[in-house]
Amino acid sequence: MNKGKLITYWVATALLSVGMLGSGIAQLMRAKEMVGILAHLGYPLYLMSILGTWKILGVIAILLPGFKLVKEWAYAGLFFTMTGALVSHLIMGDSGKAVIGPAAQTIFIVLSWYCRPANRKIDTANL
Repeated sequence: MNKGKLITYWVATALLSVGMLGSGIAQLMRAKEMVGILAHLGYPLYLMSILGTWKILGVIAILLPGFKLVKEWAYAGLFFTMTGALVSHLIMGDSGKAVIGPAAQTIFIVLSWYCRPANRKIDTANL
């Protein structure tokens, strides 16, 4: 694997992990800002427990060695979560930080997934 791709993987994965872990914890703790965001978007507040839990578990799955199939599901889940958040904010007419955050996280998810080393990918030759 080329060094630039590996650096991109770790930078994107670190940024993805910090963002998802931070927002996941904030959602589980029912932080005022998170409550405001979900209320503004019209989602029920119990969704924070579900999203927060899955974000934290997704980060753990992506960072731990092994569990290649679980990693694929974690990337997919985080991608759907962030693109869903992005679309929700756009539909509500939001701009600025409300749109930049989910857009940036989506980019980090895609970069991390695309640039991941071979030992973190499913071996498709045996499928």
